[in-house]
Amino acid sequence: MENLELQKRYSKAKKRVQEEQSFYTHLSVYIVINVAIIIVILQLKDYIYDGYLIINLISSPVLWGVFLLGHGLWAFREKNGSGKLFSRSFFSKEWEDRKIEKIMNSKDH
Repeated sequence: MENLELQKRYSKAKKRVQEEQSFYTHLSVYIVINVAIIIVILQLKDYIYDGYLIINLISSPVLWGVFLLGHGLWAFREKNGSGKLFSRSFFSKEWEDRKIEKIMNSKDH
């Protein structure tokens, strides 16, 4: 029993490390790509007269940044306090346990 509990803890810890590692990879790619976008904007600013192109080049880092923020909040949910929010989500472990108990106790089962 103790070995099973240890395996569960290890599996959960490994998953968390992979989530954080995934966030850091995402952050690195975000920085590299957006530095390249800034360089392109600075190199072509004299040749770009269309405001539409500049808006597209600037909106990409902003929109991507919003998704990166969401990824960071998810990856570090235990550290930033949002873990309680995510644990109360519709498909949380507690919800699953309650649903299983309800089905097991129902007369139709």
